[in-house]
Amino acid sequence: MPAPTAKLGSHWMSPTDVRTAVTRISENRNRHRAILVRVNEMVGRHKGEVERSLKSLDAKDRPSVVAKAVSGRRAELIRETDEARTLLTRELEGLRRSVQSATTHYRSPVQMLMRDTLGSERRSRIMQQIASSGAAELASLAEFAAATGDRDLAAALCGRVADLPRGSRPFSAAELADVMCGDLHRELSQAMVEAERRVLEALQEEQEAATGKGNPQRAMEIAMLKRREQEIGAYAHDDDEADEDTTASDETPAA
Repeated sequence: MPAPTAKLGSHWMSPTDVRTAVTRISENRNRHRAILVRVNEMVGRHKGEVERSLKSLDAKDRPSVVAKAVSGRRAELIRETDEARTLLTRELEGLRRSVQSATTHYRSPVQMLMRDTLGSERRSRIMQQIASSGAAELASLAEFAAATGDRDLAAALCGRVADLPRGSRPFSAAELADVMCGDLHRELSQAMVEAERRVLEALQEEQEAATGKGNPQRAMEIAMLKRREQEIGAYAHDDDEADEDTTASDETPAA
């Protein structure tokens, strides 16, 4: 098994930083969507006005004239809102890069547990005390740490059991760390996936608005990220937003 390689250029974000970044991404995503929804509404109204004004025109020629007028109006509105949309997508991309870089610090509950107790004098004393403990005592202490939520003890035990042959370990360090940090790890893992998904959704809608066509590869990535969020299941999927996305899509008038 190859030795792990440290990613020394990664960006640090605390759990609070991650939550704040995801909130900002969500807010910017909603603002970006609101601009496009307004554009669609204005294009829809313009289409209705054009159709009413062309009632006397031959039915054969009417669709092409309406389509041309609608296309021109959409292009005009896209140009007018370009600066506001660009500012939002630029910030979304920056937040996305920060969150992506920080994922290296939240790879596993074991990593989080050992980091959170780093520098603890109590953890160091416990490690000295259990240096010669046998399997039965280590197993008993692991059960005690899990029952009481004692992170210093759990971290010391994870460090001790790592020195034992794999077949002789009386408990799983991953399972013990999961008891201590698993809920937080799952929450942050899902939040980071959610951040990626929301930014990609905004970029997809931006491309569709600007060119009339989305990116199939990006659409696939979005679907995979949604599935990953559901698999993690740390918190409920936002069904309301999915409904809003559908509604916005339904409101888009055909050119």
